[in-house]
Amino acid sequence: MNSDFTLAIHSLTLLALQPGRMTTSDAIADSAGVHPVRIRKVLALLKKHGFIKSKEGTGGGFIFALGLNEVNLWDIYKLTSEGAIQPKCPDSNEKCVVGAHMQKVLFAIFQGAEEHLGEFLKHYSIKQLVDLIKQEKENCE
Repeated sequence: MNSDFTLAIHSLTLLALQPGRMTTSDAIADSAGVHPVRIRKVLALLKKHGFIKSKEGTGGGFIFALGLNEVNLWDIYKLTSEGAIQPKCPDSNEKCVVGAHMQKVLFAIFQGAEEHLGEFLKHYSIKQLVDLIKQEKENCE
């Protein structure tokens, strides 16, 4: 998985915790502990796919565009990381029985793993993440 996945989830969860309120990319970047340019790249991707809306100028920023139960972690994974767990195989010796077939065999195995990951991630919506964040906050108080 890459950091775009976690940054997208972080951004969406932060926006979800501030319903109806615009949030700047600087504020999101500060929350995530990354450079604003890094967050803007992720926000542009989320906006392009309809997860968030934006408004420029004074009072502008980003806002969640969908219902919190409409977006799950698999949606975000597919957008940011699909294929990320596939092994990187070097060019193998095609004359060797292992080298000739290893990439195809591993691809099939990891494709299955990604499908199982998807089924698991579908069970977690942004709404559930918001609830878990609130629960963690209560536990710390």
